[in-house]
Amino acid sequence: MGTLTYDSTLSADFDDRTLAHLQLVIGAKLRRNEAFYFSWKDDESIGDGRSVIWLHPTIPISFKYFGSRQAAINRAWIDELMLAANTPAGLHLVPEPAPNGMDGE
Repeated sequence: MGTLTYDSTLSADFDDRTLAHLQLVIGAKLRRNEAFYFSWKDDESIGDGRSVIWLHPTIPISFKYFGSRQAAINRAWIDELMLAANTPAGLHLVPEPAPNGMDGE
């Protein structure tokens, strides 16, 4: 499990593969100076609720991975996450689609 830390005050755990995809999408948005919401379902151990943060380029964020290997990136998942991030509701986790060109067609 990797950890996303926001503004040194909030930490959320995600598996390393998910965190790698989130890092790419969040990084792309912040690099363009775009602020947006990011929401996720909390783990049952902390109440099984939902958390939402406002991501802004001036607020520090860090990504800490448990494993030392970089996860393989699914471009189709990046595209789906970016579509979500560009809506008024903001970024949220969507199911990982089959990689482009590997959907059985």
